[in-house]
Amino acid sequence: MPKEKASTGVSRQVRTAGPQTHPSAQNRPGAQRYLRIIVERRYGLKDIEREKEKQEQQYKEVIRGNLKHVLRKQQLIEGVGLGSDHLQALADLRGETPPLAIEEDAHQYLAGDGDDDDDWIDVDPDEHAEAIMHAIRDIMATYSGVRHVKDKRTWKQRVQNAQKNWDPLLPQLVDAYLAWRYSSTAVPPPDQTDDNYAFTIDTIDIYAMTSSLSVSRTANQSASEALVRHGFVGNSPVNPSVAISLKTLELLRCLKLVKPSFSVEAFAKLVCLMYSIPYRPSYRTAISDAFAVYLRIQRLVQSQVLRTLARDTANWRARNACPACSYKLEGEDPPTFSRIICIDGNNSLKRLATTGRRTPGDIRVFEESDYFLSREYVDRFGAEVKARQVQPKLHMKSRASSPDGAAPSDQESDEEEDSQRNNTEGDPTDGSTAAPSPCAKTWKAAAADEKKHTWGIFDETGIFACACRHGLILWLVDMVRSGELAKYALAIVAKAHEVLGANIMIGYDIGCAFKETVRNSSLGPQMHALGTRFCVNAFHGYSHAYDCQVMNHPNTIQGMGLEDGEVLERVFSASNQLAPVIRYSTPYLQRVLIDLHFQQWDHEKYSNIGLMLYNNIVQALDIVNSQTSSLEQTLSALELTREDLVRFEEEERKFFAELRDESDSNLHAVAYVEALQELRTASEELSDASRRFNQRAPDQPTALRWEAPRSGATDYDADLSQTRKLETRRRYLRERVKQLTEEVNAMEVALNITSRWQPGDTAYRETLQYIATRKYQRTLGKLQRLVIQRLFELNKLNLAQTGYRMRTYIAKNLQRRCRAIRKAVKQYNAAARELDPPRDPLDWSKVSHYAFLEEFTLLQDTGNDLRAKPWSQPAVRETMRMARCITRAQEEISNASREARRVHTFIRDEEKIFAAVLADLKTQGSYLYGAVQDYVRHRRAANAKNLAYILRIHALDGFDGQMSPGSYAGDPIHPALALSSPHTSSDATQPGGLSSLTHDAQVVARTEEGEASLDDGDNLVHEEVTAIMEFLAGLRT
Repeated sequence: MPKEKASTGVSRQVRTAGPQTHPSAQNRPGAQRYLRIIVERRYGLKDIEREKEKQEQQYKEVIRGNLKHVLRKQQLIEGVGLGSDHLQALADLRGETPPLAIEEDAHQYLAGDGDDDDDWIDVDPDEHAEAIMHAIRDIMATYSGVRHVKDKRTWKQRVQNAQKNWDPLLPQLVDAYLAWRYSSTAVPPPDQTDDNYAFTIDTIDIYAMTSSLSVSRTANQSASEALVRHGFVGNSPVNPSVAISLKTLELLRCLKLVKPSFSVEAFAKLVCLMYSIPYRPSYRTAISDAFAVYLRIQRLVQSQVLRTLARDTANWRARNACPACSYKLEGEDPPTFSRIICIDGNNSLKRLATTGRRTPGDIRVFEESDYFLSREYVDRFGAEVKARQVQPKLHMKSRASSPDGAAPSDQESDEEEDSQRNNTEGDPTDGSTAAPSPCAKTWKAAAADEKKHTWGIFDETGIFACACRHGLILWLVDMVRSGELAKYALAIVAKAHEVLGANIMIGYDIGCAFKETVRNSSLGPQMHALGTRFCVNAFHGYSHAYDCQVMNHPNTIQGMGLEDGEVLERVFSASNQLAPVIRYSTPYLQRVLIDLHFQQWDHEKYSNIGLMLYNNIVQALDIVNSQTSSLEQTLSALELTREDLVRFEEEERKFFAELRDESDSNLHAVAYVEALQELRTASEELSDASRRFNQRAPDQPTALRWEAPRSGATDYDADLSQTRKLETRRRYLRERVKQLTEEVNAMEVALNITSRWQPGDTAYRETLQYIATRKYQRTLGKLQRLVIQRLFELNKLNLAQTGYRMRTYIAKNLQRRCRAIRKAVKQYNAAARELDPPRDPLDWSKVSHYAFLEEFTLLQDTGNDLRAKPWSQPAVRETMRMARCITRAQEEISNASREARRVHTFIRDEEKIFAAVLADLKTQGSYLYGAVQDYVRHRRAANAKNLAYILRIHALDGFDGQMSPGSYAGDPIHPALALSSPHTSSDATQPGGLSSLTHDAQVVARTEEGEASLDDGDNLVHEEVTAIMEFLAGLRT
């Protein structure tokens, strides 16, 4: 046994070492002795040398990025990770003796053969601790097996590390991408590469269908840069295990542009299908990581292109992306509104929040988009509008508070519950100091279903968007754990004031109430100084009160043309396709995909500006040509003039502006008369019950006696005494009459009525007539609400990406709604007959027409004040509607002609910019020449299409606008325009003119005409089923 040292009481037993295996061992003689026996017994000197060479080779393979293949090969050869049974089977196949398990081998080695006791010596642990440590390290370094170390990093740490490693490489990757995409010298020649740094990597290429790639590189190139120069992107910045070709990633990007709901997982399944292998989730992860890097490269390239074209300044896109809105020309007729924009919220693009105590792993913030307004900017307006605190309603027992005596509806209860939320931030209707308008109440009720019990599970509950009337997006705002709050709309209005300037028309679903909110906020002075106006959208406007419509509906506002203000409904119909792929995504990825989608949306809208203007002018010319003669004939028949119609519109607007609701005194009178009616009815029933009870009385009183008990089956309905029923009924009525008498007396004291009203009194008759009118108006209001709900359900049913369950639910609601509307029509007709004089009954065909909504407020008035007005007559009203339509059509012709000339001029000037920039880049030999040329190629294709429709506009019968481009009235949008004369001709002899687009425009025009002729036959088979669907189809797309 080894001896212990008495001084310390601690001993260690080590074998004397053999030859050194670590460079530092030559200065430690003790380490050499400790290793000698171990190395000689197990490996020998030659084995040590071979192991050293093997380790050096592995190190080189690691440097070359080929560690994965080496480890995999060693595992297969040595059977690493296999159990004893599998090792035995593998040894039998090879004809070898199976190796000992590592635990058994270590035990036998440490135990020895019992004959080497002299080799053991006592060691001082303090003196030789370092030598022992190095000896163990050298032994472990000779082990050639694979060690699988569990990655204990969190997802958050892995994402942050990947981001930190990618960031310094991105400038090199951008240069490598431009060299690969637009140069033939992306890969360095063989004489500049170092074979020691070459490596082989697994690849995914849906075009070439290759599985691996040999990558050559120079000594100072990273593996990621070398991969990009070979046309691939690795899944990791350091030691990537798989690389995806740039062409494959570009295909995925294009698929997501045209089909936003297409996911990376679906693309990974497509790749596996093409490679004829089962689906591998690791491919989805690798493609997703590489795609994120590829999008960053694309954004950096795009930023350099925009910088070259002088389009990278702050707010350049919002100011100039839509030339029809922004490219104002010298000498043009000034429009009524400098810009017409729309704002609205959408709750489809929700993103689930993390649950429990989990924290987000991906904390990256996407700040490269100029679409989104920052949360800090939006929160500046959070304290502008406080939530309106509504006290709970006290429901009176009197019938005056409820026309049918029913309990409060579930919708009213939900509104009260929602109003009591502990939410200090108000919605767009809470900024008014007056009581909520009927429009605001309707809007709140419609929004209540969207925000119930959903805010807690979502982080972002949707987006609030702003777009111009041509459909190009201006700004986006994230709605964070809330519905449509006022701060989102106020932030966009503030940004519009800052960027777009004065005289803006803003369309909003609840624009009538929101303008009061803006007026009472910090933006009120700006709104007044800049002349900002608000209106409601055309379709949503029909759900507003008629007195609101005559002031805020687009059809009644001068200068609006045929604009419906519903552009964001079409925007959201397209963006809803993003919902499936961002619902469970990270905040960073959500914004990346939204930004990518709206970039493509804006490109498509820009490409279709010419088509939109052409369709608008064609529609407006058709209205003017077809209805002008009819209007003149109608005016002649009614003995009216156009000046009379203008005067009628002013009277109508003034009448509804001064219209007031019923007063509280009316409610007290109604409650008193209703109580009198109920008292009279109960008294009559009591008299009748007493009379019938007394008729059953005997001729004279008899002695009191008990009857014999009854036996056998008893029919209680037949055996119950009628006398007892009458006596019970009489007793109940007597108590009821007493109670009602007390209630009537109390009302008479409160109302200072000295003599009880009788049915013949004037006040009594007037109140009865008022009750009949009130009942009529309430049944009419119920009918109006049902029709509006039916309209919105039809509109929702027509939206894209409406799920099957939602469509089924809406379809069932429509069936119930139709039955409810028919029942409401019957109730209305019954109430209309009770009026003095009676009103005409309604039928189902009239109620189903959307134009009937305009007549509700007219029908509600039962006095002679309105019915005596000439503009309230049906024929006059129809004439006024026709005249308004013609006036708006003439405005649209003027607006669209002005905008077409702006686009024409912009196309000419942009061609000059492109020619100058490309020539300069080509002269410099810049690597950006190819990227700018690609951008120019896409813009020229869009410009050719727009120019084709502008030429069509010039050829229309009735078009009297200017056909030549003009001169931009502002500062040049690029220095190249400042060097040229603003009045330079654009004929074929001028460089950078429109001659290069003329042929393309003619080809586009011929193609469009051919497609239109093919569609004519299909259009004939479409029939208009109902007037509502006709209205929905009439919304321009």
